[in-house]
Amino acid sequence: MATLSAAPVKLLVNLVAFQAGWFACVLGGSLIGGLAVALIIALHLAWLGRPGEWRWLAAFAGLGLAVDGGLALAGGFAFPDGTLAIAGLPPWLWLLWPLFATLIHHSLAWLWSLPWLAVLGGATSGPLSYFAGARLAGVELAPWLLPVEAMAWALICLILSRRLGHAPALEGRPR
Repeated sequence: MATLSAAPVKLLVNLVAFQAGWFACVLGGSLIGGLAVALIIALHLAWLGRPGEWRWLAAFAGLGLAVDGGLALAGGFAFPDGTLAIAGLPPWLWLLWPLFATLIHHSLAWLWSLPWLAVLGGATSGPLSYFAGARLAGVELAPWLLPVEAMAWALICLILSRRLGHAPALEGRPR
């Protein structure tokens, strides 16, 4: 009987952990989402993390605060009454950014060598994630928000492709 190698299993666990964290944040709010993301990131760094990968998670946390925080302050999101928000952004939404960063050098590593697909994926899956999350969390989105998110995620994925696209997928240290 053939056994699975560790690499595909780790990639699958990486994807499932991200999706579980996404649902915990969107459906559970800041407390449940915060606990889930903290656990997922701790396990990720212990099991899959590469030397220096924590920098990517920290950078995406900062990027998320800048991008979504700015869009929240510009009126892009209308959160339900009583939602805890810091700089206009609930922690559960901000936590999705470092959670996404757990995929960059693992489940999404193959994507960065295909810039056109990375840009297309960012421009479509980014806004779809916001749309689905908003519907599940009872968040209203300004009409202009999804096109802006599409441009932001297309640019983010293009930059990731330029930065990481020449490295063999799933090998070497994160840059």
